[in-house]
Amino acid sequence: MTSDLVDRLAIRELIENWVVWRDAGDWDRFAMVWHDDGWMSATWFQGSASEFIRVSREGWSKGVSILHFLGGIGIDVTGARAIAQTKMTISQRGAVHDAVCDVVCTGRFYDFLEKRDSRWGIVRRQPIYEKDRLDLVDPSAQLKLDQAKLKQFPEGYRHLAYMQEEIGYRVKRDMPGLKGAEVEALYAQGADWLRGHSSLWK
Repeated sequence: MTSDLVDRLAIRELIENWVVWRDAGDWDRFAMVWHDDGWMSATWFQGSASEFIRVSREGWSKGVSILHFLGGIGIDVTGARAIAQTKMTISQRGAVHDAVCDVVCTGRFYDFLEKRDSRWGIVRRQPIYEKDRLDLVDPSAQLKLDQAKLKQFPEGYRHLAYMQEEIGYRVKRDMPGLKGAEVEALYAQGADWLRGHSSLWK
């Protein structure tokens, strides 16, 4: 195999391991997909990879239910740097106004990766939130959302944000969506990364 193909396979395996190990609560191996300076951004968390692992572990122990599923992947590699975009869904179960609900959010993981000492790792992960929906687990239950509150959140993740704030998280309101200034800025940062620059994101 060519070195380019080996790199792409290694990156794909790393991204798949992120989901499997995180959702399984395999925290020691989950830490291995990141570089030491890794940075995670999500609706409910923005910070270092090590802190993300800590708070994810705490949420796991308290019964927070967030699962991930992956689809197709596109990878751009330039030397020891790469940008990967992976189709994904985030599935979260929780109580909304005392009714148990599932929220499914569709989007992409947008990953900044680098090969250091012969090992690929994630330097930054920024999800792109494209659309979501909320469903009652018990279809006979009754639920009325606060429409004014719902409209405070971007369209791509408004139901996910609504649930997350209901269970106590503070949600960031300017995450990238399918279109708009936020996702265009992210694409520009990705292009800079492949050119060897390090755009600030913290």
